[in-house]
Amino acid sequence: MITILSGGTGTPKLIQGITKTADPEDLNIIVNTVENTYISGNYIAPDIDTVMYTLAGIINENTWYGVDKDTFITHETLKEMGYNEILRIGDKDRAIKIQKTMLMEKYPLSKVVDIQRKKLCVKSKIIPMSDEQSNIRIITDEGEMSFHEFLVGKKAQPEVEDIIYADVKPSDDVISTIEDSDMVIIGPSNPITSIGPIISMNGVKEALKNSYVVAVSPIIGGNPVSGPAAKFMNAMGYEVSCEGVATIYKEFMDKFIIDVEDTESEKKIEKLISKVVITNTNMKTINDKVRLARIILGEIL
Repeated sequence: MITILSGGTGTPKLIQGITKTADPEDLNIIVNTVENTYISGNYIAPDIDTVMYTLAGIINENTWYGVDKDTFITHETLKEMGYNEILRIGDKDRAIKIQKTMLMEKYPLSKVVDIQRKKLCVKSKIIPMSDEQSNIRIITDEGEMSFHEFLVGKKAQPEVEDIIYADVKPSDDVISTIEDSDMVIIGPSNPITSIGPIISMNGVKEALKNSYVVAVSPIIGGNPVSGPAAKFMNAMGYEVSCEGVATIYKEFMDKFIIDVEDTESEKKIEKLISKVVITNTNMKTINDKVRLARIILGEIL
């Protein structure tokens, strides 16, 4: 059994490669929930839906959000009626969010996600990191704001001074799933706001210490592959580099995969983690994704 810790952009790309290498039924994906919020009365779980749509083969790969070839009639009609929706939500995507909102009147988020992934014929298990509201607080030069307000409302423009994680309990299957796994993969997602909230929950680090953990650096050549990871790492006192990521994960990581652009960092990282693998981690094609997945799984040495 393989467990993957995921955010909403880099790791879903890797998941595409892993599902072509490993049996999807053997995969469990524990997904960050800090962006979860309500928009236009509907419950929005961006990273969960991105992972679910990726596994269902319907993800919009141009944005890594929403459903491929979706229409936006409802969103445009709302705009015509004078309502400026903060997020551009497609019609099919909105229908799934409406169902999620209705189901959450009866069930916890983890149960709702399980119902929806089965409806979409997704064989892998998708586990929200928590059933509790788990937003983080971003302290900026413009004041305190939620992650969604910072990322979408402010387009990640303010300077980040600090990040405070919410104190939430892991959902029921998080710890046992990690403990029962043959391998835990930390995908190339933002280490502060995507993976950080997962590993900050009570019991998660201890479970990871007792598991075989492989991580992929989301930093290539000193730059994040996507998103404002640099701002967050600086705010938390970490160098924006694969070495900085290694420092965050060093307590429990067994193997670290870095890009060929960061070859010069190998010796420094080996002081923190004994096994470092250097390869192309920039996933531009499906072949790139499959090859990286095979390296992670040990099929390519």
